[in-house]
Amino acid sequence: MDNYFKIGRLVATYRLQGEIILQHSLGKKTSLKGLETIFIEEKKDSFIPYFIESAKIKSETETYIKLEGIENKEAAHKLIQKEIWLLENDFKKFADKSAPISLLGFTMINDDEEDLGEILEIIEQPHQVLCKILLNGKEALIPIHEEFLDKIDKKNRKVFVTLPDGLLEIYR
Repeated sequence: MDNYFKIGRLVATYRLQGEIILQHSLGKKTSLKGLETIFIEEKKDSFIPYFIESAKIKSETETYIKLEGIENKEAAHKLIQKEIWLLENDFKKFADKSAPISLLGFTMINDDEEDLGEILEIIEQPHQVLCKILLNGKEALIPIHEEFLDKIDKKNRKVFVTLPDGLLEIYR
């Protein structure tokens, strides 16, 4: 099975020809040059491909995109607030290596050498970054803060953390 990585969401229509604004967390300005397909998760683990006709930079975190088959503002409006996913290989090409989103798929290890789980989602908030993992079958949100972050091993795809006492107990 292919691995998909969530990079953002479609936030607004633009013009009358069906262009849409993609708000992304890739960590750098991008026109997505060379990217052919994005995916929308219609239902759990069911990703529908949409082919990109054109794309251009709007800002550091936004890109205008025109999708095949979306020819007017009404059709584009139906896709607003949908989350956008990329295949793993495309994600690696477009995500900035220093952006928090580049930690997707890494394994989180605590200071007791306990494997806490794979980082499934990165949630960027104004004052902190949260990593969503599955801990004992439950969704857990772990803050990645400079005080908690010990080391990032990019070669072995591991994030080492020292978490405050009691943080994991609320998920166990």
